[in-house]
Amino acid sequence: MSELILIAATGLAREVLAMVRGSGQYDVVGLLDDDKEMAGVTVDGAPVLGSIDDAPKYTHAFVLVCIASGRAREAVVERLTVMGLHEARYATAIDPTVQPPEGCRIGRGSILLRNVTLTASVTLGSHVVAMPSVTFTHDDDVADFATFAAGVSVGGGVRIGRGAYLGMNSSVRERTSVGEYATVGMGAAVLSNVPDGETWVGVPAHPIDPDAFGLGNGR
Repeated sequence: MSELILIAATGLAREVLAMVRGSGQYDVVGLLDDDKEMAGVTVDGAPVLGSIDDAPKYTHAFVLVCIASGRAREAVVERLTVMGLHEARYATAIDPTVQPPEGCRIGRGSILLRNVTLTASVTLGSHVVAMPSVTFTHDDDVADFATFAAGVSVGGGVRIGRGAYLGMNSSVRERTSVGEYATVGMGAAVLSNVPDGETWVGVPAHPIDPDAFGLGNGR
């Protein structure tokens, strides 16, 4: 069984820990987190071994960045790259309930939790996170570091940009797109293209100022 280090002691890390323990995919050695108060603490039985800067010490372990924000995941991956960790060192964690058909592709560092569905010819980039019960329909193309909260439904032929965030139970109409680092709010119904960096909410979804509602794909 391959060893695994989880980066960041987050709720997502706890979900991944439970998933891989149940499936036997990996032996989780521990977690790394920059919060000094977490040093020596155990998270659901897994020890916090040190800070993120300690990752290169674990030369025989895969790593997985467990941060919900795509921008923050990207920043950590860039930091680890500078320290010499490259794509081959990243694990891909997929719940056993997820059965990607032939013709689908899932990039390294991605996390797919329980009951995520990929129908046909779906492409997920690297370091994509899909929470439980997300549905990707035929020919969807998802860029690196995108995040999908629980229950998101994506129609066929949709393009999701790098670092985009789609909130819980939101939906995206077929053959539309969500731009890079854009945010789609909880329960929103996207019927037209969302430009890069914008925040859209509502039914049908429309743009808003994210600061007015405390939204946005921040860290």
